Amino acid sequence: MTNPRPEKAPDDPLRILPMELRAGDRLADETGEWEIINRPHTAAGGRLVQARVRRVDQPTAIEFRSWSAHERISVKRASAEEKGDLR
Repeated sequence: MTNPRPEKAPDDPLRILPMELRAGDRLADETGEWEIINRPHTAAGGRLVQARVRRVDQPTAIEFRSWSAHERISVKRASAEEKGDLR
């Protein structure tokens, strides 16, 4: 008999590939917390993924971030209720 998977806490970060990023996803690094502001796009024959991000505490600070297409990123994803997207 197999054991059921443990439930994830709602604020546990997701580990996703860069192409799975969505607008509104948040990621943190040593410089602060950043929010994805557009869909990611690929470069270098699909091996590099880039997306525009902005600082959560300073919305005028906008940067391009890039990741290798195969590396996983830890993000916090807002639910539809938190975003206000009640469909």
